[in-house]
Amino acid sequence: MFQFISGSMMIFIILAVFFLMSAIKILNEYERGVVFRLGRALDRAKGPGLIILIPIIDKMVKVNLQLVTYDVPSQDIITRDNVTVKVNAVVYFRVMDPLKAIIEVRDYYAATQLLAQTTLRSVCGQVELDDLLAEREKVNAQLAEILDQQTEPWGIKVTLVEVRAIDLPIEMQRAMAKQAEAERERRAKVINAEGEFQAAAKMAEAARVLAAEPMSLQLRYLQTLREIAAEKNSTTLFPIPIDLVKPFIKLAERLEIKEEK
Repeated sequence: MFQFISGSMMIFIILAVFFLMSAIKILNEYERGVVFRLGRALDRAKGPGLIILIPIIDKMVKVNLQLVTYDVPSQDIITRDNVTVKVNAVVYFRVMDPLKAIIEVRDYYAATQLLAQTTLRSVCGQVELDDLLAEREKVNAQLAEILDQQTEPWGIKVTLVEVRAIDLPIEMQRAMAKQAEAERERRAKVINAEGEFQAAAKMAEAARVLAAEPMSLQLRYLQTLREIAAEKNSTTLFPIPIDLVKPFIKLAERLEIKEEK
């Protein structure tokens, strides 16, 4: 009799421990529990901390509220100007409403992944290649807005989308390199032409100043002779006053005028 009672007590203790373990749950700070009682979800999620469930009647599904980072695989995309590129992006999202995340969609993580891939192809296919390369922040904002609107009924919040890499075909890379080289050459020629124009303008201004003061022209002539004489060479220079040359210059001008007449 004693042995029968001891065996019954042992079975009772084992069952009590089993029910107690199945009834008591502990949730971390970043976790919430969606409790189904006889198949019906309770009004709000449980947690964090100690959760007491009714064995066999209650069933709890844990939901992680931490920020999730999803690396979208490279997608083959044809841009608006018919250029084939591979685009890779990163999506950051988190669960805001555990009840909706469990009830409204079967697998919110997989659904968000597939939606991110299709949205990336759709948005990037509507813009031209130059806009995709130059206005990446605008594309990121548009992707985040569309994904957030689509996942809101699931209780998911998309906080950020970043286009990480854009791989171009080899032919397109060569064409863009040639275009960039041509643009640099054009800028160099424009800068060189502007420099020559400014130099010519300064020289014309200096000529007007020297023409107004004949003595300054003579001083400039002597300064040039001194600079040439300072160099080590075998050339001998004989300075000629400008006044001696002026009659010949005037005579040449008169002959040119007569020839024209």
